[in-house]
Amino acid sequence: MKMGAFVLGYHGCDKRVGEKLLSGKAELRISKNDHDWLGHGVYFWENNPKRALDWARFMAAHKLFKGRVKEPFAIGAIIDLGNCLDLTEAISLQIVEAGYQSLDELFRSQNLPLPENKKAGSDDEDLVRRNLDCAVINHVHNLRELENRPAFDTVRGAFHEGKELYPGSRIRRKTHIQIAVRSSQNI
Repeated sequence: MKMGAFVLGYHGCDKRVGEKLLSGKAELRISKNDHDWLGHGVYFWENNPKRALDWARFMAAHKLFKGRVKEPFAIGAIIDLGNCLDLTEAISLQIVEAGYQSLDELFRSQNLPLPENKKAGSDDEDLVRRNLDCAVINHVHNLRELENRPAFDTVRGAFHEGKELYPGSRIRRKTHIQIAVRSSQNI
């Protein structure tokens, strides 16, 4: 939870956008996609500039992003984790589990199906469209606000992604730590 730690984070984007950010002429925008696995926030790869640049390259090559990235670029930032919902620690996992149970009860009471984590395509082994995870994390944030509890500044989690590193391995080629920053004050 409250870590009070600083980490280096890297954000993949278009070079023009990155240069505007670095010059102070623009600010990072919070992603509010329904499939953002750590909920709404500005996404960074912790201590991983290569993965951020790989993401920018992926966006440049993928039709889904419709030319948002012409020249792949990555910027670095110092992130104050502040009050962090850290999905690598037990207390945070209990909070998220309780958030899921609350969201499930809410949807059942309204006779609605829960969002689902789904494949983005036939070759997606990682279920990268994390609609359920996003809904649960955002619900946790809403519950804290309703209960007048301190907001989480960041959400941090390990994402096990990609093909196995070698036969029989649980280690994946694209595994990384990702951080969703909910307030620009923490960047």
